[in-house]
Amino acid sequence: MTASSLNSREKRAAVSLASVFAFRMLGLFMLMPVLAIYGQQLEGFSPLWIGFAIGAYGLTQAVLQIPMGWLSDKIGRKKVIIGGLCMFALGSVIAATAESVQMVTLGRALQGMGAIASALLALASDLSRDEQRPKVMAVIGMCIGMSFAVAMLLGPIVAASWGVAGVFWLTAGLAILGIFIVLFLVPNAVSKAPKGDTLATLDDIKQLIKHPQLARLDFGVMLLHLTLTTVFVALPGQLIKDGLIADHHWYLYIPVLFLAFFLMAPMMIVAIRKEKEKQAFIGSIALLVLSMLAMSLWVDSVIGIGICMLVYFIAFNFLEATMPALVSRIAPANQKGSAMGVFSSTQFFGAFLGGLLGGYVAQALSAQAVFAAAALVGVIWLILAWNMQVPPRSKIISLMTELSSEQQAQALASRLVALPGVIEATVVCDENRSYLKINDKEFDLDQARKVAGLI
Repeated sequence: MTASSLNSREKRAAVSLASVFAFRMLGLFMLMPVLAIYGQQLEGFSPLWIGFAIGAYGLTQAVLQIPMGWLSDKIGRKKVIIGGLCMFALGSVIAATAESVQMVTLGRALQGMGAIASALLALASDLSRDEQRPKVMAVIGMCIGMSFAVAMLLGPIVAASWGVAGVFWLTAGLAILGIFIVLFLVPNAVSKAPKGDTLATLDDIKQLIKHPQLARLDFGVMLLHLTLTTVFVALPGQLIKDGLIADHHWYLYIPVLFLAFFLMAPMMIVAIRKEKEKQAFIGSIALLVLSMLAMSLWVDSVIGIGICMLVYFIAFNFLEATMPALVSRIAPANQKGSAMGVFSSTQFFGAFLGGLLGGYVAQALSAQAVFAAAALVGVIWLILAWNMQVPPRSKIISLMTELSSEQQAQALASRLVALPGVIEATVVCDENRSYLKINDKEFDLDQARKVAGLI
């Protein structure tokens, strides 16, 4: 086994944790294409309550991500993850047996209270070597992305046969399966990853909120998921009005999602190779605006909606894949995980706000107005993103160091940052760790380890 490959333990950790992650994200996504249709049978139904039910999951996820991460530091990763999955299963059962939209909303909020994403990422970091950690995170990221497409397929099919309750019973079963995976398949961590690789502290959050480029990306991902949730409050009902029965909605969703993925890939490759990432980023936001504006005008045609959704998801997929990478590149070398924690929280909060916005506009006005509102949100984002800065491509690594004073740490940081290929160096005495942001084409790891006294 070479140093450039995942070992068997890392492969096992990546696959098992990615599957648990995917099951959790199914809980967020599966209800989106079906709740607005089948939820009409619930007592107290209204478009606003449906929007709140869809978004409630995102609210509790956003609020509890960082506290649950802290708790995993105190009592252990697996205990927090299993507890979160139990809470998710409980919320699923409550929603499955609910007769009112209010109880479904309560169930969704309880599902979100099992906010284990930060603990899962921390465990993934615990179980991987520094140089292999990006590969493990990439596997997890791909599975999360695929869970959206699977949810768009499974949600309508399950709901057509067993209603909304069937979807919730399925998510409860997946949560229980996730518990068994954590207990019997996920390896036990024998050491902890450095704090900066995984979780945010209160001081970190304050610094990151003040960072203009990171704040722009945090606000952007909030608006991106706001538009997604907003659209799906009104889209399923509009498709039925246009003649596409609920059982067949996946006929539209699946081709659109897979075609959008394949069309997005060359767009990303060209943007990276030609160093046109900012232009592609701004262009994707513009595509999002145009697709929603066109849908508001073309709302009475299934084919028209399909074309607009294809354009929307090309833009969505590009932005969803690009933004975490930009956060990682912009974040200070010792606050990568902290930055991702804040980013994830704003992402979930955007899902909550989108449910409220979509439900309110659908109830007060129309589906056409919902799509127009999503377009307006995109315009706001386009204005805010216009002056964004794309940093040079880099990687972040960390090295063990043992220093007794801040003076020694500052001296070591000065020596490390002077090395070829080192963009930024931060030495943290309390963690016995040095964080380096590097250009890997110029960087010599052995030279850095020698400077740090590891060779």
